[in-house]
Amino acid sequence: MKYLTFSYDDGVTQDLRLIELFNKYGMKCTFNLNSGLLGMDGYLDREGTRVTHIKVKPEDVKHIYAGHEVAGHGITHPCLPRLTEEKIIEEVENDRVKLSELCGYDVVGFAYPGGDVDSRVSEIIKNKTGIKYCRTVISSHDFEIQKNLHEFRPSVYHHGEWDKLFELGEEFLNLKTDEKKVFYVWGHAYEFDIHNSWDRFEEFLKMMSQSKDIIYCTNKEALL
Repeated sequence: MKYLTFSYDDGVTQDLRLIELFNKYGMKCTFNLNSGLLGMDGYLDREGTRVTHIKVKPEDVKHIYAGHEVAGHGITHPCLPRLTEEKIIEEVENDRVKLSELCGYDVVGFAYPGGDVDSRVSEIIKNKTGIKYCRTVISSHDFEIQKNLHEFRPSVYHHGEWDKLFELGEEFLNLKTDEKKVFYVWGHAYEFDIHNSWDRFEEFLKMMSQSKDIIYCTNKEALL
């Protein structure tokens, strides 16, 4: 009844290193991609550090993310509340269709670009696209099942809440329950380059691995 799942955004080349860690410890993750930005090179300046922000190539998506889940993130990573209904549907549904073609299966998940969402946007996506769940960036700091899967709140943001990540990890490991619980961690793989925190995250994965009462799964498997 305990599900551990991860969600990482943008489809950057750091995902390859992250996937190696997930595979090493028997974990699964959902990766949220922008179909219109695949293959683009770039950099981001974060906390005084410049990190690469290079998107994986479209022809490599199926191979790179095999064994995990691909979900949408908008064709061009737009701020959805600023868009018309027609444009929201175009950004979300066309992204979903293109990613489905690249992956060879029906993409049904979505992460809001920049975390920007309101009730209008979530209702449009729920009623007028093939998306079945959407992730926000608001931490719940718990493992409770949520009724509104189109404004789903993750448990914790790995990069900004390291102490909380480990605290919740210990709580989840010790949790005894007869009801379904979901521990949902999200972030961006490039953030591990900012403070070279790859080893710290591997420590977390090692701590959470090989628990007989935890199901290690994708977002789709955990939520749907």
